[in-house]
Order: sequence, then structure tokens, then C-alpha cells
Amino acid sequence: MKRLTAALTASAVLVLGYLGLDIADRAPGFLTTRPVPPPPPTETPGTRTLPVVPQPSPSTSARMPLGSLAGESAAPSPAGVRRALAKVVTLPALADAALVVRDGQSGEVLFDERGAELRIPASTTKLLTAAAVGQVFDPEATLTTRVVQGTAADEIVLVAGGDSLLAPGKGDPRAVSGRAGLGDLADQVSAALEQAGTRAVTLHVDESYAPGPRLAPTWGESFRGLGITGAVGMLGLSSQRATPGDAGPADPVGATAQALAALLEERGLTVELGKRTTTGPAAGPTATGSTSATGTPAPGVQLLGSVESAPIRDQLALALTESDNALTEILARQAAFRAGAGTDFRDVGAWVVEQIGALGIDTEGVTLSDASGLSRENRVTATLLTDVLALGYAGSHPVLRTALDGMPIGGLTGTLADRFDTDTTDDAAGRARAKTGTLTGANALAGSVVDDDGRLLVYAGLVAGAPTLEARAALDRFVAAIAACGCR
Repeated sequence: MKRLTAALTASAVLVLGYLGLDIADRAPGFLTTRPVPPPPPTETPGTRTLPVVPQPSPSTSARMPLGSLAGESAAPSPAGVRRALAKVVTLPALADAALVVRDGQSGEVLFDERGAELRIPASTTKLLTAAAVGQVFDPEATLTTRVVQGTAADEIVLVAGGDSLLAPGKGDPRAVSGRAGLGDLADQVSAALEQAGTRAVTLHVDESYAPGPRLAPTWGESFRGLGITGAVGMLGLSSQRATPGDAGPADPVGATAQALAALLEERGLTVELGKRTTTGPAAGPTATGSTSATGTPAPGVQLLGSVESAPIRDQLALALTESDNALTEILARQAAFRAGAGTDFRDVGAWVVEQIGALGIDTEGVTLSDASGLSRENRVTATLLTDVLALGYAGSHPVLRTALDGMPIGGLTGTLADRFDTDTTDDAAGRARAKTGTLTGANALAGSVVDDDGRLLVYAGLVAGAPTLEARAALDRFVAAIAACGCR
């Protein structure tokens, strides 16, 4: 009996783990025999996080050379695109699909099948979030993590400033995840305290910048435990980011404070963890560094140390490359907070929709209950996704454009590393970029591709009801068809 119970328990754990990988776009589908693909060639935390993409060789890339992207080629015609997609759209997996193709240069709609229908977007929601965040942050904006003097000489305050990608030791100026180093911050703080003759301190934490819940009520209860998402907090370590099958800490801010205390003790200080607050100064009326919506220090506060994150636009690119749900939510919450909006998940989702509307894009009927796409309550249209993509490639939205450049590349990186590798899809390998999306019964793909005439096309596909493997294969054929035809 004990053996049977143990076997059943182990089987349940495996099933839940596989389901988690599927939701996170790390596995092809629930209970399939296809092996889980290797992780994307990204970073060792604190070293590098944007993937290094090797130059494709003629044997692995699309037919070469590609045409010019300078507008010398004529745009495909709607009739040509319809001919190219005639067989693809009859695939059983696309029986209930919303599909849109547009010219990336003029924005002209070349193909539209149910593009105005509201669908579950899954992780393609992140494209909307990137556009909204870019409305608040300047392209070169960074996030500052500070330690300031408390109201007493033996009190210091760690101010959570929004950087969830701190290196646990020394920062790396070339990295995105790990640009700022907690070890560097500890060096500065210990030097300042030594100069003041202080060797024992109480470390408080100020979380008054962009406070909010750690997990959304519309997410599955197992999502954090399975590593599908990390807890949302305004401070975290690059080494503790959640990955499928490896949950991050339940309290990333608290874990970071503990890590800083340990680093200070390594430098000869005696450290006691003190109070935490989300409503104001942790250790008195002048002890906070986040008295404004942007987290700038209050007048008269003594700064003991600070470190700067990678630019927001690079963090957004990383979030798209790796489909990082927690990082997306963290950046969106800060942007909403700085704009004066609410900071729970529904408020942030509503704010994202509002910002998309402010860009002149039709958002009628669109609803978001989060910013990352894990919620099954989210509804968008394929047309809306292509509107956002066209805006990004137009060049008028630099933060969004950088984020789009961070989308995975077909057959090479991120969640597309193992796709576009068949005889019917390899025409798009190396030249299609896309954000994937996977929830049970809902699969999505939205991005761009360069066709055989060198013309940039943008597309979106939202599929309902089809099994994951079949939906992904059909969406890949959809993109490959428009990549190969020229479609004049």
C-alpha cells in the first residue's frame, strides 16, 4: 500500500510539473512524448541575459540573400496573401482561430480572419504591457536600489526601488539580469558606516514604492510553486528568478534584505533585521528614500549606497525573450504606480488597456486582469496585437521597439528555439520573431517576419480549442507561408 501511495504521489508531481512547463512555453503540450526542449541560450545570472545569436549559416537559415528592408520592394497584395494561406487556414488546428497579417511598413491589412473577435491572448499580453510601460519610462531610464541612514545612527534602511534583477554579488555592466550588484551596494554601505564609526546596525526595509500583492487571484494556485511565475516584489535577486520547475522565493524582498544583511556581516558589521513598511518611512519620518512616485530620496536623507539597474527597455526585451511573467508584472506595476494608477493586478491590467487606447488604438471590449497573460480572464483581439506591433516597428516608440527586438527568433532563441524546424515551416527559421502564448486550450503567436521579397510583415494568431502541439505546428506553418510567398 505504501509503495502504491508513493507511486501515485510521484506521478501527480510529474503531471503538475509538466503542465507548468507547458503553460510557461517550455514544453510542447500536456502528456506528450516529445522531450522538453533545452533552455534558451541566455544567461548565467549576473553575467549576461540577452541571448548571443550566432550568425546563421546557409545550411540552417532561410534561403539567402534576403531583399532590402528599405522599402524598395513592393508590399504583398491581399490576394497574394490569401492564396499563400489557402491551404494553411484549412488545417484542423486552425478551425477556431483569429488570424491577421499586415504590411509592417504601411500598416495595410493583408489578411483578416476573425481578427476582431475577443480571445485569450496568453503571454502575447506582454506586447501590450511593453507598449504601456514605454509610455511612462524614458528609453534610458534605470531603477535605483538605495540604502539610506535611518533616524538613529545605528539604523539603516534598504529602499526597494523596483530592480528585481540584482546580482547577488558584484554587478556586471554588460548584463541585463545582474547589472546592479548587491555586493557592490554592501561595499558602499560598509565603507560609509566604517567612516562614521558604526559597526552594529538594524536594517529596515522600505517597500512604499509601488506596493501590491505578490500573486494574482486569477492565477492558478500552483503557478508559483511550479516556477511558472515568481512572486511580484520591488526587489529581487537575479539568482532567485523563478524558472519552470524551480520556484523563486515566496518573499523576494525579504530574501534580498536577508542577503544584504549577510553581506554586511561578511564585511565585519553586526546586523539585525528590523521593520518593513509599505506605507511610509521604515524607521522614522526622514528615513525613506521613496517619498515620491519615482522613489527619489527625501530632502535631508543621507545616502549610504546605491546601484543602478539595466535600462527598462532592456529589461522588457528580456521579459519577452524569456516570457518572464514576474518581471513583466514588476515593470508594469511600477509604471502604473508612477502614473498614479492602482497597483493590484486588475488595476494594472486596466491601466495597460487605458495606455494602449491613449496610443490611438481601438481597445473596445479588451480586458486585462494582469499584465503578463497568465490570467484566463484576459481578452484581446488579433487586430489589436498587430496594431501594437505596427506601432513598434514604425519607430515612434523606442522602448517598445527595443522590446520587440528582444522577441525570440524562430529556430534560434527563447521560446522559439525548437520551432520552425520542419520541411513545412523552415522558410521562417532565422527571420521570424514572435511572442508565444500558451494556456490550456489557448495558443497564440504574434510577431514579425521578413518575406522572400525583403518586406517586413507583422502577424497575430490566436487559436482556441486545439491541442498545444497541433496549434503550434499550424501557427508555424501560417508564418512560414507568408515568409516564403512574396505574395504579390
